[in-house]
Parts: sequence; C-alpha cells; structure tokens
Amino acid sequence: MSDDARTATTVIHLEMCARGCFAPSPARDGLSVERIMPPNPARNLELYKRVGAQWQWTDKLTWTDADWRRYASRDEVLTYVGRLAQQEIGYFELEVQDAGNVEIAYFGLFPEHIGKGLGGAFLSAAVQIAWELPGTERVWVHTCARDHQHALANYLKRGFALFETQ
Repeated sequence: MSDDARTATTVIHLEMCARGCFAPSPARDGLSVERIMPPNPARNLELYKRVGAQWQWTDKLTWTDADWRRYASRDEVLTYVGRLAQQEIGYFELEVQDAGNVEIAYFGLFPEHIGKGLGGAFLSAAVQIAWELPGTERVWVHTCARDHQHALANYLKRGFALFETQ
C-alpha cells in the first residue's frame, strides 16, 4: 500500500474503560475459543494473511520469520482461534500493555464465515477474555474505513466508545 493510501484512511480508536460497559452479544451455540499455546509464529502469520487479505492488512507482510518469532513469542501477545462445531471461523490477538490496557490488536472472521451472524458473538468472546486478564482496566481497539462495513457498529454495540479519530 502506498503512503498516500495510508494517509487517506480514517482510523477510529475505541475503548471500554469499565467492565460494566460491556454489552455482550447473545451466545452462539457451538462457538468456542482456544488460545494457541505454545505460541506459533507461523500460525500467527497464516491467520493474519487469511483474515487480513480482504481488508488490506499489509503492515506485517514484509516481516521475516525472525520478526514473526519475536512478535508472536512475546508474553504480551495472546492469540486465539474461534471455532464453530470444530471448524475454524476466525482469530484475534490481544496485546497486554502497560497500565492495565489490553488492545484487541487483530480481530476477524475468515471470508467464508462473514455474513453468518458470528461477528457479535466472536467479538464478545474476545472482549470477555480481555476483561478476564489480571489487571485489565481498559480494553481498546481500532478500526478503519477499509474494515467490514459492520465492524464499527459491532464494536459500538459491545460497549466501546470512540476516543480518537485520525
């Protein structure tokens, strides 16, 4: 992606500063979430490409294997895969940061599972796990105009509030 394309994209930052703001979507029968343990950098790359291709996620495509090992093996990065009836539907990464902040760094469904009513329940699982991490005081995420047309609405429905637009 060119620098011009990057600067032309509006990035919306959202936060949830209290667990009581969380408005989970109704549970989806058969939906489960599993953390990838031990960390598997090649798997992180695979998931990143599989979800991100349609949304123009390009920031990590130039990374080397060593870059992926350094990133995915950090204790602060937690990677989860969602499954519905044992079929993988998507993934998310949580990044534990200073001062009780947890970022939903990456979140998305695989293309074949978009439009099946899974986004709200899957995002709810990500937010729930983030709030269950010791010391969490704030969960935050960012989205942009290139993301799915319902991404922002899903975040707002779960209880996130806008705190910055770039």
